[in-house]
Amino acid sequence: MNNQKQQKPTLTGQRFKTRKRDEKERFDPTQFQESIVQGLNQTGSDLEAVAKFLDASGAKLDYRRYAETLFDILVAGGMLAPGGSISDDLTRTEFCLFTAQEDLETMQAYAQVFNKLIRRYKYLEKGFEEEIKKLLLFLKGFTESERNKLAMLTGILLANGNISAAVIGSLFNENVVKEGVSAAFAVKLFKSWIYERDINAVAVALRKVSMDNRLMELFPANKRSCEHFSKYFTDAGLKELSDFARNQEAIGSRKELQKELQEMMTQPIRMSIIAYVREEMKKTSISEQLMIGIVWSSVMSCVEWNKKEELVCEQSIKHLKQYSPLLKAFTSQGASEIILLVKIQEYCYDNIHFMKAFQKIVVLLYKADVLSEEAILKWYAEAHVAKGKSVFLEQMKKFVEWLKNAEEGKKKRRLISCLFENDLNIHVAVNCNVLI
Repeated sequence: MNNQKQQKPTLTGQRFKTRKRDEKERFDPTQFQESIVQGLNQTGSDLEAVAKFLDASGAKLDYRRYAETLFDILVAGGMLAPGGSISDDLTRTEFCLFTAQEDLETMQAYAQVFNKLIRRYKYLEKGFEEEIKKLLLFLKGFTESERNKLAMLTGILLANGNISAAVIGSLFNENVVKEGVSAAFAVKLFKSWIYERDINAVAVALRKVSMDNRLMELFPANKRSCEHFSKYFTDAGLKELSDFARNQEAIGSRKELQKELQEMMTQPIRMSIIAYVREEMKKTSISEQLMIGIVWSSVMSCVEWNKKEELVCEQSIKHLKQYSPLLKAFTSQGASEIILLVKIQEYCYDNIHFMKAFQKIVVLLYKADVLSEEAILKWYAEAHVAKGKSVFLEQMKKFVEWLKNAEEGKKKRRLISCLFENDLNIHVAVNCNVLI
């Protein structure tokens, strides 16, 4: 019998040594800050030298990891704490955006420094935009002069396309709105942006990120009116921005009107729709030319169209016949008729199933007294647009020839009538003389 104690099984394994390249480096922005600050202190206020230093340092320092620290230093001179303050116990530099001269030329030079840095290190693009958003939230923590410099820089960066207009969303934060900081900042920002570009470029950039309808949010809720916005920015020398805001409000009103019309049109047509539209025209000062475009869009949007070309033509004629009184009510002027013809042309071109329906729609509206001969002839000769031009002019050729012949016949009948009346007047006059 074996008296030796049986050994218990033990777990054994191999210990793997972590490779040096897999070891995570400790996040230490302080050391990074010291390196950047030291370099900036050596280059001083020479922005060309600053750009070269930043270009070269990217090969040695981890810009990707410490992007926020890098941008904090370039803007404020040191790392920013929440709220926008700089800790006194950390290394700082006096050579930064906030200590520079407060003029557009200096801000343009700083914008070039950021532009060169981001072009050299493309991965910094997103981090830079996030930095600008953060800085705009910290506006209350900066002095008025620092805010002005940041506003001018932001406007230039927006004009150059270095950042998207989405950064403006930070200005709608309640903390910076309620004390008027956002509105004052926006004045400087838009002035430099428009100076670098123009109001049309600004409008395009704002629409691209859906900021064009949100500018009223620069003011507290009790001051969000077109009148207040217009007066504030006009007094600040930004009438272009005021006009843009008014235009946006008008577009918004027209969209709401079109939506309301479409809802009303789900019911059988009544005179109340015409009365409603006329009332809206008075309230919003919309011209008949603008209104006929809204009415046409509403009429064509309130129905589910057949996808088959041969059926959609018949469907559209039946539908438009029902709504011809509504269209007629807002084509009392020749210019309105031309606008309607152009809208029909564009609609038939943009919706391919309607390409063959154009001539039939025009003839229907002519018979319903919505469109006159003069308007159709003018559209055919000169007022048409490029969309589907050759197709639609060919469709209208025979009808236009018929109209021209009918017009000539009318002129002859008028002439004969006038001659007959003149002859009758002479005959009566002679007989009267004889009687006398």
